[in-house]
Amino acid sequence: MQEKNKIDQGAQDLFIFVWKKRKPLMIVGAIAFVASIVASLLMTELFRSTAIVFPAATSTVSFSEQRNAKAGAMDFGEEDQAEQLLQILQSSRIRNRIVEKFDLFNYYEIKTDDKNRNFKLQKKYDKHITFERTRYGSIMIDVLDKDPERAAEMANYIVKLIDTVKNEIVKERTVPAFEIISRKYHQLEREKLQLEDTLMKLSVMGVVTKESRANLYTSLSQVKTAADHDYIKQAIEVNAKYGALYDGLAELREFKTDKLTTLEAAYEQAESDANADFTHKFDVEIAVPADKKAKPKRMIVVLVSTLGALAAAILFFLVQAKIAELRELA
Repeated sequence: MQEKNKIDQGAQDLFIFVWKKRKPLMIVGAIAFVASIVASLLMTELFRSTAIVFPAATSTVSFSEQRNAKAGAMDFGEEDQAEQLLQILQSSRIRNRIVEKFDLFNYYEIKTDDKNRNFKLQKKYDKHITFERTRYGSIMIDVLDKDPERAAEMANYIVKLIDTVKNEIVKERTVPAFEIISRKYHQLEREKLQLEDTLMKLSVMGVVTKESRANLYTSLSQVKTAADHDYIKQAIEVNAKYGALYDGLAELREFKTDKLTTLEAAYEQAESDANADFTHKFDVEIAVPADKKAKPKRMIVVLVSTLGALAAAILFFLVQAKIAELRELA
């Protein structure tokens, strides 16, 4: 109760103090009011254009029969994809293209020989271009500019850059991977063709498969002419000499064929990932030129400035009174 009385007494004393200083405070308030009106009128009007995109759940075409059904090309992405998209939008890959496309150094009046030019540009860029993930999982791209047409153009250009930049990032990994798989795949093809060529030469020499080879001896006992006897006998000798080689090469050919079949799916997947340009987002809303300024809110500027000036004046008079009181005690 006693503490409450102290608070009430303090508030009463403050009110009395402010009332005594009402004339200088009114002068300060009036000056601040007029100055803030003038300042707000001198502020550059900025127009806001907004584009909204949803990340895609997948950025590839799968050749696997067991692919995840949730990762279809028609599915919207979730939190992870939204965060990845947000990181890409905030990257220097996007920023540098925007700076070059719209000549932001000159547009923001930053001298290229200024040693702090990149710092100043970053501050301006962050002030005028923002990216935010909404509660629905989409990404909102906001651009503020004194020209509403330019603001809309910048926002829509950023949307286009999403696919361009992400495809570049993806291809930094997929192209080398495809080159490795491609070399291995074509090497296996060449090796298989060489084996088939060697097997063909052995076949021309009379070498036959293991199953056919067993029938040669039966045929030898059943021939009726000397010529046939000599022909089969010669075939038996050739197969005795090259049969094991033929069998080994035939087995190796089957192994290479199986390996090629297994590698074919990986080759097709890698080729698709390396050569195709995918879209990585859904365009929910394109940016359009605003017909009403977004900043400055002149009434808010005037109100905040005036109240701030009054608060500073009251604090100044309180400090001044306290200093005078301390001097009297001294």
